[in-house]
Amino acid sequence: MRVPAQPPVVDSVVGSAAELHRRARAAASDHGPGAAIRLLQRGLSLLGPVAADRPDRLEIRVRILVSLAAAEAEITSPEDGFARLDEAERTRLRLPGGEVRRELGFIVVLQRALVMMRVGRLDESLALYNTVIPRLVAETHEHSLLLTRTLVNRAWLQLQKTNPDGAHRDLVDALDLAVEHGHRMLEGKIRHNLGDHAQLLGDIPEALRHYEQAASIFVTEGPGSLPLVRLDQAKALLTAGLAEEAARHLDEAIPELRGNGAVHVVAEAEVARAGAAILEGDHVLAKRLATSARRSFLRRGNGRWAEIAELTRLRADAMKMLADREKRPSAKLPGRLADLAGRLAGLGLRDEAGAARMFAVRLLIRRDETVAAEELLALVSKPRQTTPIDHRMQLRLCRAELAVASHRPRSALAQARAGLAELGQIRDRMGGLDLVCGTAAHGEELGKLALTLVLKKARRSGAGAKSLFAWLERTRAQVYRYEPLPVIEDPALARHINEMRHVRGTIQARRLSGEPVGKLEERYDRLQQEATRLGWYTSQWGRPRPVSAPDEVVERLGDRVLVSLMGYRDTLYAVVVDRGRFRLVKLGPLAEIIETARQLHADLDALAPDNLPAPLVEVVTGSARRRADKLDKLISASLAKTLENRELIIVPIGPLYALPWGALPSLQGHPVSIAPSATAWVTAWGRRNSGPVLLAGGPGVPGSVGEVRNLRTVYPNARLVDGKDATSDTVLSALDGSGMAHLVAHGAHEPANALFSRLELVDGPLYAHETARLAKPPERVVLAACELAMSHIRPGEEALGFAGTLLASGSRTVIGAIARVGDKAAAEAMADLHLRLASGTAPALALAEATAADPLRRPFLCLGAG
Repeated sequence: MRVPAQPPVVDSVVGSAAELHRRARAAASDHGPGAAIRLLQRGLSLLGPVAADRPDRLEIRVRILVSLAAAEAEITSPEDGFARLDEAERTRLRLPGGEVRRELGFIVVLQRALVMMRVGRLDESLALYNTVIPRLVAETHEHSLLLTRTLVNRAWLQLQKTNPDGAHRDLVDALDLAVEHGHRMLEGKIRHNLGDHAQLLGDIPEALRHYEQAASIFVTEGPGSLPLVRLDQAKALLTAGLAEEAARHLDEAIPELRGNGAVHVVAEAEVARAGAAILEGDHVLAKRLATSARRSFLRRGNGRWAEIAELTRLRADAMKMLADREKRPSAKLPGRLADLAGRLAGLGLRDEAGAARMFAVRLLIRRDETVAAEELLALVSKPRQTTPIDHRMQLRLCRAELAVASHRPRSALAQARAGLAELGQIRDRMGGLDLVCGTAAHGEELGKLALTLVLKKARRSGAGAKSLFAWLERTRAQVYRYEPLPVIEDPALARHINEMRHVRGTIQARRLSGEPVGKLEERYDRLQQEATRLGWYTSQWGRPRPVSAPDEVVERLGDRVLVSLMGYRDTLYAVVVDRGRFRLVKLGPLAEIIETARQLHADLDALAPDNLPAPLVEVVTGSARRRADKLDKLISASLAKTLENRELIIVPIGPLYALPWGALPSLQGHPVSIAPSATAWVTAWGRRNSGPVLLAGGPGVPGSVGEVRNLRTVYPNARLVDGKDATSDTVLSALDGSGMAHLVAHGAHEPANALFSRLELVDGPLYAHETARLAKPPERVVLAACELAMSHIRPGEEALGFAGTLLASGSRTVIGAIARVGDKAAAEAMADLHLRLASGTAPALALAEATAADPLRRPFLCLGAG
């Protein structure tokens, strides 16, 4: 009788230790190294102080020690990690020969390379990778997963060493292996690294595309690496000059990273967040974050990253000193920056060393130590392909400031001209409207320096106003030079926007019924953030047009007058272009003008509601008139003397975009158009679209249906969209190709995310973001809704909002309100306006005549070409 075979004896200790190891690896991939250490130590305790010479126990002990090495290097110190790896190798050598021992040999060496990489010993790490990878390639069939992971790690190392070609080769090979073998989480990590690669080369839209692809994988497969993706997205946004957006990303990611115990990554995120704070001018926060990060890196023995954090900390100090023009910078800080530059160069951090030297150079120039500044600037290496744009602009700025200090203004202007041209080339590669706008932040100081030089010459000699005008055009509202590319519909973005619309509609319905909406608002905010991320690379913006030359502007103006405003220190100036002449006019005190304009805006908001008590109307009207009179004396009275009945085009500065110019006595009833730049006006002036008229009325506006239907008597052939038919899809479709569109609906300006300013329709909002998809935007748009002519102003006077997006997308003229408007006042103004438009009156004059009867309660502006 045959004795049945007995099943193999399963070592319960090995099984339990293996389970603890599995859970620890999951915790580590979730960026919880502290939890991983606890689980791994339990596994070692279970196996005993010295594993028996059974191969299964020795194998699991080696694997636990290897994982523990990475976690302890992350949490405690690199030395602890290397000690664990030494112990793992001694244990491995006790295994009998064979495949297991051989594979574990690869794993121990590769983990040592990984720990070296994380603590900044990059050359040693690369040498180990280069030794092991060829052996793995020769045995790809047996070690495909290990090879894929190793290629990813070496690619990350290549990026750290700024070897983008080598990194890209490794990443492409790794991605092919991951897709072929179905390693989905690993595919996400590879796409994440492809984003890092694109960011290193300055291709921000491509980087953001890869990051979002990686994020979508991590959301589906497990969110462990999602905070890391958000960290690198934030770094890309900083490169694009979008400090606010980067700060929001990091403020979400840092608490999650801190909760998971990822000390090193938290410190990296703090450095990035400090960079965002510097761009926003919050030097105190930047210094606090950089100091915290530096302490964390020093505790972990990562001198490389500690020096990067120190650079960020000293950069915050330098920017604070440079911002205070009344004080001479300290003598110590330039020396500390120069010393730091030497240490950074010794670590192979070429660009960071250059940045430290350039901040020291700027401080030395401010201290009138030009010889020392020249000597230090000579040590800054020439930019490479991978040098970030902010470093390139800083180098141009240093050269320009040194030229000014050496009394070589022409050389300074040449550096500014070349720098802004270089920045323009970077801007041309950007994707969505947000990125195109944000890039201006990096050229802001360079542009101000050039404007200051030319303004001083114009003030001193009375000449140079034409040159100043040309420089103003080079430095402001560049986004309006770009002609949108043909629309590429993105299904994911469309789904997000549709869900946002649905959630917004639900919020409004529940508010009306008194139900809580907190969770819905959180969901809406998350969707908006996700849609914004998608828009960075799915809504391409391209085909730049040249800046309009002064003579071209003169030719297009004809008999019109153009006034381009600029602030310099405490004074508002204007360059007036009138019948071929350029002259500089000193207006009034800048801070007083801005504050009075803000107060007037608040008065108009208070005056807006219908049926206000008469005594309140009288008080608020009196206050608004006094402020309008004051602004008239400070700004427009001197400009209006030579206007006669000619149209005035105003290019404002940011704080004056929301000024109701028609309420100022000298301009009451006078045709005024507001343009982001003279170039934007010239571009808009040349647009024509002879399509049909659209009349659309949204819900919840008293008399809206009657208003749009009454306009049918003015436009008998117009397309009417109102009532239940006024959905976002219907209105958006009807806008495409129309010649003139009148939209009456509630609206909201979103200053924190201007592309999601909205017009409320039957099924929810129509967003500014969506109007950028129009193939043929309407030539003229009238927004009979509150605040939709408002703009969020970014560096470089880049104005974004509902009206601004329409203008950037190709509309010629947009008429909208820059404050709250009562329903009755709006309806009366619109009726007057359209009677004049239909009779052939130009939009700026038609609006001036329609608002002249009650300019304080009809705060509409004509934007674009009037």
